[in-house]
Amino acid sequence: MKVLLINGSPHRAGCTYTALREVEKTLHKRGVETEIFWIGVQPVQGCIACRKCFSLGKCVFDDAVNTIAEKADGIDGLVVGSPVYYAGASGQITALMDRLMFSASHRFAKKPAAAVVSCRRGGASAAYDQLNKYFGMNNMPIVPSQYWNQIHGNTAEEARKDLEGLQTMRTLGENMAWLLKCIETGRNAGIDEPYYEERQPTNFIR
Repeated sequence: MKVLLINGSPHRAGCTYTALREVEKTLHKRGVETEIFWIGVQPVQGCIACRKCFSLGKCVFDDAVNTIAEKADGIDGLVVGSPVYYAGASGQITALMDRLMFSASHRFAKKPAAAVVSCRRGGASAAYDQLNKYFGMNNMPIVPSQYWNQIHGNTAEEARKDLEGLQTMRTLGENMAWLLKCIETGRNAGIDEPYYEERQPTNFIR
């Protein structure tokens, strides 16, 4: 079993990374492999709704989005982390998730996922809710914790002093590992995976 953790912060080893590392350490204790993928500091192109991904099988902009999509087949779970900017996720991770879920959602379906956010003071729950929406509309079971998956601090050092935030991350790791093992056990026992009907998109026009 393997979980991919995406660091959507421009700071490679900042508060968001600190939170993801705490999740990662717990996953390792439970025998789950991990990879932390940092999206870097370069601008991430937003989705332009060209729909070229439908014919190409990948996004027309060949950057971190396609790199992560290629990793999808080799992972069993996903954690997406972001700092909080004006009560929302970072622009880079928002652009990335828009394109990733539009072009490759089928590759992530049925894989448990969780959002992690870091902030200095406020706005965490709004950013957390924003990220969870990607999972909720793409057939990805959302993994909870004992509290919303948030950590507080203006620096990595301050984040490491948020004892409740760190504990929340460890609990998230426990829940992710548990759910992955439950899914694997069910699969080995012959329990059928969900069957999805063909989508029936409806536009709200008269």
